[in-house]
Amino acid sequence: MTSRIGEIVIDCRDRADEAAAFWCAALGYRELARDGTGVAIGGDPRAPTILLVRSPDSKRDKASVHLDVCPTDRDQAAEVDRLLALGARHADIGQGDTPWVVLADPVGTEFCVLPIVLPPEPEPFH
Repeated sequence: MTSRIGEIVIDCRDRADEAAAFWCAALGYRELARDGTGVAIGGDPRAPTILLVRSPDSKRDKASVHLDVCPTDRDQAAEVDRLLALGARHADIGQGDTPWVVLADPVGTEFCVLPIVLPPEPEPFH
């Protein structure tokens, strides 16, 4: 019946390696994966992964941090429908044909809904 934050995505222009090294040292995380788009780091498997993405965007009208949410008990399409019913709206940020769906919350904050299903938050949730 809910979503969980699966990833926190930070646009790093051309400094993803430097940012990953900093956040690994700061948080006690480790590098999980690396490719041409950036570096994924993580700690406890129940915590969100942090993606440090190389972004050539020089414009700053786009937030440098956004959330990727994952459904916990349904597929991506059903979760998108649920979030739209809660007041989200579709957003076009130039994403093209992607496996994720970009939405914006009622105040315009953009986020992505991934096709990955995560287990719900452990009980009890505080």
